[in-house]
Amino acid sequence: MPTMPAVVLLLSDARLPAGGHAHSAQLEAAAAMGLVDSVDDLFAFLRGRLVRGGYVAAAFAAAACVRAAADPMRWADLDAEFDARTASPSMRGASRQQGRTLVRAASTAWPSPALTALARTAGGPHHSLVVGCIAGATGCSPEDAALVAAYLSVSGPASAAVRLLGLDPLAVNAGVAQLAADLETVAFRAAAFASGPPEDLPTSSAPLLDLLAEDHATWEVRLFAS
Repeated sequence: MPTMPAVVLLLSDARLPAGGHAHSAQLEAAAAMGLVDSVDDLFAFLRGRLVRGGYVAAAFAAAACVRAAADPMRWADLDAEFDARTASPSMRGASRQQGRTLVRAASTAWPSPALTALARTAGGPHHSLVVGCIAGATGCSPEDAALVAAYLSVSGPASAAVRLLGLDPLAVNAGVAQLAADLETVAFRAAAFASGPPEDLPTSSAPLLDLLAEDHATWEVRLFAS
């Protein structure tokens, strides 16, 4: 039975200094609107994020994993395609902000020519591309990269919910655990696009999350950056 590379565990670890703790992935705005105020609400929110934005992020991470090994100097097309699939300017900015922070951490832990080239992306690279680039440069599979990206799409807002709403952390983690099969399914589906042309990578819209992100960006006082 194949084993999971240790780098997958490190990339998924909330203690990696990659800035994820500063982002709620629209959870803060959803809570303010009364859309999430219980563990059950949170579970529905997380599952929605996973099958929408998480799926897209996982597919791009898988594609970046292949690119890091096969054509490590070329990133502009993947960056442009991810931009095109992210309608909210605030969400695009948050993705690049997290990507820049992860690059700083990864450049020390997993330096590679592919990561150096990706880091030159104007405005900073998107987070899922950095995840995939690291995975590919360290010998992980596209499925590994997709699973990390899918997991991060739910673990961040789950952690934010504990801090923001005071939910029982044991119950929240149990909810994330219940998503295990969904995470694996999303990662498997996303990885199927890894070797195809960037324009064929999946897209999935979530208009409410876009609106929440844009509203959140106007707040003068907020706990999270996104």
